[in-house]
Amino acid sequence: MAIRVLVVDDSGFFQKRIAEILKSVADIKIVGFANNGREAIEKVESLNPDVVTMDYEMPVMDGLTALRHIMKAKPTPVLMFSSLTYDGARVTLDALDAGAVDFLPKNFEDLQRGGDKIRNTLSDKIKSVAKYYNRSVSSQAYSSVPTQTQTQTQTAPGASLAQNTSVRETPRVPVNKPPIPKEPADTTNDTHARLKPVDVVLIGTSTGGPVALQKVLAGLPASFSKPIVLIQHMPASFTGAFAERLDKLCNIGVKLAEDGDELKAGQALLAPGGQQLLLDRGRVKIVDGDDRVNYKPCVDITFASAAKHYPGKALGIILTGMGSDGKDGAQLMKQSGSPIWAQDEKTCVIYGMPMAIAKANLADAILPLHEITGKLIKEVR
Repeated sequence: MAIRVLVVDDSGFFQKRIAEILKSVADIKIVGFANNGREAIEKVESLNPDVVTMDYEMPVMDGLTALRHIMKAKPTPVLMFSSLTYDGARVTLDALDAGAVDFLPKNFEDLQRGGDKIRNTLSDKIKSVAKYYNRSVSSQAYSSVPTQTQTQTQTAPGASLAQNTSVRETPRVPVNKPPIPKEPADTTNDTHARLKPVDVVLIGTSTGGPVALQKVLAGLPASFSKPIVLIQHMPASFTGAFAERLDKLCNIGVKLAEDGDELKAGQALLAPGGQQLLLDRGRVKIVDGDDRVNYKPCVDITFASAAKHYPGKALGIILTGMGSDGKDGAQLMKQSGSPIWAQDEKTCVIYGMPMAIAKANLADAILPLHEITGKLIKEVR
């Protein structure tokens, strides 16, 4: 049965090009178009699409407001189209917080040229989210995660949602950081022994990762005793904005990793998009991404460097994401004596990367997302 897609965009040109690009894909069918967020809400209800592609800037109601309504009324996998700019990154991160499953770059030059690359990218993304998306994990599952929009905005009495969702029009105010669990319960659901001492924590993730990382990191105390390295599949134009966002929301420090940065207790370094991050003797190396490697940054590459320079002394954690990136690197870490944790299927947006870990019998613990922070506080020492 063909995957039913609703295209939401106020540009007739964009609607037409998406239809032309997907016309030759046999197992994808466009069932309708919407010109604004309000129409999108109505057509999600009436057409029951499998996947929605959503623009952000539209008249009547913007895409972020529509997304929030859809996720509350009828959770459906939504792919946001985003400009690859700093502002585009901030809006897209807000959309992921609100329940969007993933995003695609909105590049009119690529759309005009068409061709196999844009068709394959778009169709592969649609097929993947339709097949693997966990509908039970909606924005409500992450309601305890503070977002920049939540901490920066207050809707005036009587004002409409559509008038109060533009991040770029919102003044910045200090963020109230989340409370730290004082005595985290022993939430471990595995039968393995207590974690042995480690020197560094590595977390790899992809689709669904930005929200999952916020959930895990937001509850860690500023005094967390180990350095953390984050590998999130994300374009170069987004990782700077994402690092800033995490730093504002977390008690630990978070920064975009630079070549030569020292690994410090209570600080997380985010691998920059378009490049690779390697661990080397208490510091990180940032190297250009090889075109032969699909992911930039790549979890496998960072985990492999941890196996080499921190044998038996690194903790690897794999969170939600498509594909199997991280499995080979995790295997090398396990061979060196290091432990591996994986997120469980029930709390993953996409159960791909953690599933690869579980099927390869590499996981020392398989945990719900909401239990990982407490386990880190309790066992990483």
